[in-house]
Amino acid sequence: MNRKPMFITIEGGEGSGKTTMVGRLAAYFQNHSIPYLITREPGGIEIAEKIRSLILDPSHTEMDARTEALLYAAARRQHLVEKVEPALANGLTVLCDRFVDSSLVYQGLGRGIGMEEVWRLNQFAIEDRMPDLTLLLDLDPETGLSRIAANEEREYNRLDMESLEFHRKVREGYRQVAQRDPERIRIIDASRPPALVEKELIRALESTVLKGF
Repeated sequence: MNRKPMFITIEGGEGSGKTTMVGRLAAYFQNHSIPYLITREPGGIEIAEKIRSLILDPSHTEMDARTEALLYAAARRQHLVEKVEPALANGLTVLCDRFVDSSLVYQGLGRGIGMEEVWRLNQFAIEDRMPDLTLLLDLDPETGLSRIAANEEREYNRLDMESLEFHRKVREGYRQVAQRDPERIRIIDASRPPALVEKELIRALESTVLKGF
């Protein structure tokens, strides 16, 4: 059966379990013989990974909020044209850890730039490309940050230095973008055990973009 390649993103605050769920969804694609590509933002390619190191370096505390937003958009553009679009053109379903929604909530609301301002900036970067489906792992920031503190293998980055209030704004931002685009964004309760979260993610996939595969 011919399968249309899909662009799927996974979003969520710090400690929401995105990395774990990306791995489980990769296994799902393998088991169902769905050609796929796993990637991430910022990063995924050499140029974007270098930009990532600039953005997330804990020593870069002087970075201006608009500079940060511009760097994310630049990394997003290069990643999109160099990796995401070619993969889709070659028939691969792309699963990306973060995309434009992250900028809307982290820089738009978290940094106070304004979600509409960040959206206009990113429209230039992504043109008309939006995900077919976004899986949003929703978790209260206190739980997410406690998970991070308990994970000694996770990289420490500049976002980990932000206040609890910042992360609360991020969660509120995600809820706002989900309300604006309920057909694309599916909210998943990430406070439950991983097996239950995985089950709901797969149900969202099978009922939307992968329906009829």
